[in-house]
Amino acid sequence: MEKLYRDLLRKIGENPDREGLRKTPRRCEDAFRFLTSGYGQSAEKVVNGALFKADTDGMIIVKDIECYSLCEHHLLPFVGKVHVGYIPDKKVIGLSKIPRVVDMFARRLQTQERLGQQICDALEKILKPKGIGVVISASHFCMMMRGVEKQHSTAVTSHVKGIFRKDARTRQEFLRLVGA
Repeated sequence: MEKLYRDLLRKIGENPDREGLRKTPRRCEDAFRFLTSGYGQSAEKVVNGALFKADTDGMIIVKDIECYSLCEHHLLPFVGKVHVGYIPDKKVIGLSKIPRVVDMFARRLQTQERLGQQICDALEKILKPKGIGVVISASHFCMMMRGVEKQHSTAVTSHVKGIFRKDARTRQEFLRLVGA
């Protein structure tokens, strides 16, 4: 991959051997490997059995999870916040595992729509809750730096399952609590 970055620098008219760029191909390779490290992970391994018996049926929400991903169409970042809520059915998950699952899927080439669906599907499969919802609000550099060049636009997506889909009051409570 380092060679590809050197070639890319040449293609845009740069000299990869000049002082400021000598280590850039290696740094780019390291960064790209980190930004796509989610491909080598699974949600089950990330959660690592951190499920606990619980007698609660109240809504549990982890909101404002910072999210950084790469748009699969332009390889430019999109950044935002992810909000995850669920109503348990006998089990709860260690709270830190939810942002870890978000990061795992975000560290792949993505669309925001698919990212939210993957988070929702994976947590539903692992937790088997009565209901689950995922809302993502993000700014896309492909819309900010090129194309329509709209710096203040935000894309919002939501994915809901179970009681969050079937019961409008539950869905509204979730959306109100996450500020959507």
